[in-house]
Amino acid sequence: MATQPELSPRAARTRTALISAGFDLLAEKPIDAIPIDEVVAKAGVAKGSFFNHFEDKQAFAEAIATEVRLELEDQITRANADVADPVERIAGGMRVGAAFALGNPKRTIVLLRSHGSSTARAHPLNKGVLDDFESACARGLLRPEAKESGVLYWLGLCQALMSNLVERRFGEAEAHRRIADMIMLGLSGLGISADKAAGHAAKALLKAGR
Repeated sequence: MATQPELSPRAARTRTALISAGFDLLAEKPIDAIPIDEVVAKAGVAKGSFFNHFEDKQAFAEAIATEVRLELEDQITRANADVADPVERIAGGMRVGAAFALGNPKRTIVLLRSHGSSTARAHPLNKGVLDDFESACARGLLRPEAKESGVLYWLGLCQALMSNLVERRFGEAEAHRRIADMIMLGLSGLGISADKAAGHAAKALLKAGR
C-alpha cells in the first residue's frame, strides 16, 4: 500500500481535523449527501485545504474508511497470530469483524458506507484473507470455485453480517447465534463439511467469549 507523504505539522493538523469531521458526518449519512462546505465548516478549516489533501469526496471517504479498515485488520492479525489452520483463520476473521461491529457501531457504519473497493482481490488490505484462501485452496480444503471467487464471497458475507449486527442491535446471546450461523453457512458454501463448519463456529465463539 502506498505510504502517505510526510506532512508538515500544520498540514497534519488540518488533515486530522478533516478526517475527524468526516467520521462524525459519515456516521450520520452517506458521502454523496455531505457537501464539502459542511466538512470544512465542521473541521474549522478553509475550503481550499480540503483539496490539498483529497482529490474529491470519494477519495476523502476512502481515506476515512481505510483508517477503520486498518484498525480492523490489525485486530484480525493479532487474533490469528498463533493460528496455523487457514480455514480457522478465515472463520476467525469473520468473528473479529463481527465483534468490531458490536463494539464500534459508528466506525462500522463509516467503513461500510465508504469503502466501495474493499472486496477486490487486488486491494492491498485484502492480502491477509487472500493468503488464507490461497493456502486453504492449495491444501484442497475448499471447493475449486473458492480459488477465484472465495475472497469476494467471504468479504461480502462479513460485510452483510457486520451491517446486520449494527442495524439490529441484538443482545449478546442472539448476536452470538447470528455469528455462528453465518460462519457455518459461509464455510459450508466454501465446501467445508457441516461438522467441521460447526466446529470452527464453536471455536470462534469460544474465543469471542474470552
